[in-house]
Amino acid sequence: MNLAEKHEKLMKKTTANTIGRIILFALAVVIQVLWIVFVVFVLRSKYGFVSVIINILSILAVLWLVSRDMNPAYKLAWTILILAVPIAGAVIYLLFGKSWLGSRLEARLNQAEEQSKDCLKEDPEVRAALKEISTSALCQSDYIWKNAGYPVYDHTKTRYFRSGEEFFPVFLEELEKAEHFIFMEYFIIDDGEMWQSVLKVLEKKVKLGLDVRLIYDDWGCASKMPQTFEWQLKSMGIRCEVFNPLIPVAEIVLNNRDHRKITVIDGYTAFTGGINLADEYINRIERFGYWKDTAVMLQGEGVWSFTMMFLKMWSVLAHENVAYGRYTPHRWHEEPFEGTGYVQPYCDTPLDHETVGENVYLNIISRAEKYVYIFTPYLIIDNETQTALLLAAKSGIDIRIVTPAIPDKKAVFLLTQSYYEALIRGGVRIFEYTPGFIHAKCFVCDDTIATVGSINLDYRSLYLHFECGVWMYDTEAVMDVKKDAEAVFSESKEITIEDCEKRNLLQRFGQSILRLFAPLL
Repeated sequence: MNLAEKHEKLMKKTTANTIGRIILFALAVVIQVLWIVFVVFVLRSKYGFVSVIINILSILAVLWLVSRDMNPAYKLAWTILILAVPIAGAVIYLLFGKSWLGSRLEARLNQAEEQSKDCLKEDPEVRAALKEISTSALCQSDYIWKNAGYPVYDHTKTRYFRSGEEFFPVFLEELEKAEHFIFMEYFIIDDGEMWQSVLKVLEKKVKLGLDVRLIYDDWGCASKMPQTFEWQLKSMGIRCEVFNPLIPVAEIVLNNRDHRKITVIDGYTAFTGGINLADEYINRIERFGYWKDTAVMLQGEGVWSFTMMFLKMWSVLAHENVAYGRYTPHRWHEEPFEGTGYVQPYCDTPLDHETVGENVYLNIISRAEKYVYIFTPYLIIDNETQTALLLAAKSGIDIRIVTPAIPDKKAVFLLTQSYYEALIRGGVRIFEYTPGFIHAKCFVCDDTIATVGSINLDYRSLYLHFECGVWMYDTEAVMDVKKDAEAVFSESKEITIEDCEKRNLLQRFGQSILRLFAPLL
């Protein structure tokens, strides 16, 4: 048996083990829910007063939901579930509607925010300079600073990557340049050419004495990597923390995943975007046709915010007090940084009441004067976003959205398509990327503003996941995003009203059901 055959055999064995882990986990959670529902049914049939208690709890749950400061679509979905199947609905809500683990995680995050609050400071001169150029941009920047806590920077270069293939050689090159530390935080890591190439560099840097750390999401990697993955990394000297480890206990914290994609090198180079560490993202393997994804590299002052995002999450997961001042951009780069325009990295957390990711998008849409071009793999939007898109389009703004032609999840794609007709009738132009699956999450507006990050236009990204992105004004990357969008339009099929009207009754019925429970999917 040659080396290639041995590797293939090992990969098949690893895949079988990881899939088995997912199945066992899912079965354990389902059995818990079914057991509790069964016990309640038995008690209800044996003791009449149990039905009264269940009905009272259902009504109280609905009243509590209505009073909560949360998205109306969530309230509606949970309310219908609870009232439609009072016993099962109430039990599922009591299990998944509130999480003590989520509360503990929130407390630790709040503590990390308090300990690091003096590390992120606004430069008044940068703020004043942006105000002189554009009051609209200043308002968008102000929102991020006041509600996410991340300032705006100048002196930062930005480089946009139109594909994983374009991104990956530069990514490896920058990792090779690292002399002091490498911090990485990813949702998905999958064994293959991409990860093995990265791991080779990380292992080499550890041996040279660099501080190499990795945070990965257990759910994102559970079907990709073996349960011993964390131990394997640590045995190489790579410091590792697992976000939200899979524990077969039914609770809503399972929904709160770390969806961010961040790499920070020596404090002054950073990468973010939609690209995970798996071969489909660089098209070494084919899944759903051609995989279109994007990323951006920052070099300069603005990298500090990404460093802080990573270190705050690290302090929470590792239960460590972090000396943040050791990782500033100028610690290992004494010379002044170059760069045009302004950058403002930001992150979003599901554990507060501020939907930063969605509101950054809404600010761009509502303040546009000429156009907004959007890439998103999923288009599952709430009423606020749909209203903003329609109002902008009806006001003469050129709104264009690109979604995949080849989906990764058929039910989600059916749900995405359910939004087309209303948007198109209101003047929004919808394109499906015919070469394959577009996983990019980008906005570009009026030749001056763009965002690139991990935030999809769906409920999970906007309300449930830990996410990140970078808002850019008049930087080198902005026009590159626009040029990429124009190229993508030419490769895509524009959806018409006639296309929407071709849906049969069964499709329409299925989409209606999916729309009803979209926030819970």
